Amino acid sequence: MAEHHNPNQQGAGSDTRSTFTFFLVMMLAFLGWQFYTQKTAKPAATSQAPTANPVAPGPAAAPASSTSTSSAPVPTTTSPVIAANDESETIVENELYRITFTNRGGHVLSWILKRYKDSEGHPLDLVDPVVAKKYGYPLSMFTYTPALTATLNQALYQPSASGALNSTTAGGTTLSYEYASGTGLVVHKTFHFDATYVVHADTVVTQNGAPVRALINWPSGLGDQGAEIAANKNRRGSSAPLQIDESRYGKTSHFNPNKVSGGATADGELDWAGIGNLYFTVDFLPDAPADATIVTENTTQRIALDPSKPDVTQPSPLLGIALGDLSGHTQTRIFAGPKDIYVLDKIHPTGNSSVSLEPVVNFGWAILSPISKVLFMLLHWTYEHVLASWGWSIVILTVVINLVFLPLRISQMRSALKMQRIQPQVAAINERYKKYKVTDPQMANKNSEISALYQKENVNIFGGCLPLLVQMPLLFAFYGMLSHSIELRQTHWYWLPDLSSADPYHILPIIMVLSQFLVQFYTPSPGMDPQQAKMMAFTMPAVTGFITWNYASGLALYWAVGNGINIIQQLIMNRTSLGKEMREIAMKRARRKPQTIQARR
Repeated sequence: MAEHHNPNQQGAGSDTRSTFTFFLVMMLAFLGWQFYTQKTAKPAATSQAPTANPVAPGPAAAPASSTSTSSAPVPTTTSPVIAANDESETIVENELYRITFTNRGGHVLSWILKRYKDSEGHPLDLVDPVVAKKYGYPLSMFTYTPALTATLNQALYQPSASGALNSTTAGGTTLSYEYASGTGLVVHKTFHFDATYVVHADTVVTQNGAPVRALINWPSGLGDQGAEIAANKNRRGSSAPLQIDESRYGKTSHFNPNKVSGGATADGELDWAGIGNLYFTVDFLPDAPADATIVTENTTQRIALDPSKPDVTQPSPLLGIALGDLSGHTQTRIFAGPKDIYVLDKIHPTGNSSVSLEPVVNFGWAILSPISKVLFMLLHWTYEHVLASWGWSIVILTVVINLVFLPLRISQMRSALKMQRIQPQVAAINERYKKYKVTDPQMANKNSEISALYQKENVNIFGGCLPLLVQMPLLFAFYGMLSHSIELRQTHWYWLPDLSSADPYHILPIIMVLSQFLVQFYTPSPGMDPQQAKMMAFTMPAVTGFITWNYASGLALYWAVGNGINIIQQLIMNRTSLGKEMREIAMKRARRKPQTIQARR
């Protein structure tokens, strides 16, 4: 039987030392996870050759080359020509967005979300004009024949519209584009808009009356990715700049760029699929999920992280996705908007009301994601019903959480005090068995006696670690929630310009260090060696200050307010009989001089 060690006995460890070790292990795991996520987010070398698509675990995954022959147009007939004489633009807008279409290719030039700003304070555009010009525009067409793809996306379509374009009504707005080459190639593209973020698309391409496998494409990522990545420099540990999200049979998967194969095709049951960054997403929801087909695109662009140094660039992954129907007639809804769980939760795939788009909001570690979601809902409720300020809502939620954990703090103190009260008895047992080796069978009797003593005195040797076992996962979940909540993006609170980014003046981290030091100073540690207590008084503040220096200021606010509450609670508890007894034990131990043992000559 393994030997029992008393966590409060000097030389065999202490309850507080165990807590400190646990805290450091959790912090190292946290920092290691951040390093791992940043490392795995780096784009891997992308092969343009079609390969099996890891994003699509559906029934069949066919390489692009398998359909290139059937998709190629065979101009053998003559038909009327339908085309526009000049290039023109059409703008469709509602209270949420302003979309600019061009009849050259019948695709989107600009997709502005009216309620959001980019990193420079301009209206947020989901289309980067520079990147789109090189890699393709949203709602363009994708085929397995480059020449046909170029024709579809460069032709001058004949536009037509019904309904009010400048303010979508209850009946909605419909915008259609028609093109016929005169040599058998015919294209129909129709888009329907309403008062939501969802757009319905209906496209079909035929050659001599036969359907061509043409997909609706969103090839060029989301918005001004260079500026967004630059803004994310202070969002340490956030997810990759772009990722592919999909749901099949109700199971959601997220894929970073290094796990996405460029040019790969996957067919089969699909609830939805799309691309997203930290705060925004574009997702296709096919009308016929069983007949859906998707193609993932993975290229690399060079971006400048510092606007003042546009010539200094670094490679960054650029993801795209195209969706079609195996029949050649593609009908799908398209969501292009914020990762707002209250908006996404109302959008369901065709024929499955039990699934929604809400899982595209990735709160970090899967095991902590449910906790993060609950914390966000509590924070959102506080904002909606108590005080319409996200900063003050964090403060209020922090106060509530600490009051809930107050019984655990009291239990921790009682457990530590009980351990100290039985120290003389534990020391006597250790003294009787000190002549035996660890491997001696008699040590089993020692462990039994100590266990019986703990049971008799109702002492839980893990009682001191219980609060941390609960609070540390909560801290990580709180960080995941703050880092992925679009509601906190660019949210000001006093001197903080963005609660989702680090404090630019490092005021909160400094407050964190000072308050953590006071927490250590006022918390009695009767089971800890005085030298260890001094070490923790400086080490713990240094660790927490380092963590909050470059992480979301909302997390530092939560932690600093929590420290302030802990200081107040500890000062009050120190005046109780429980606190006075613990401090007296700690003072006696501090006054105790170490014994000097003279060696025999």
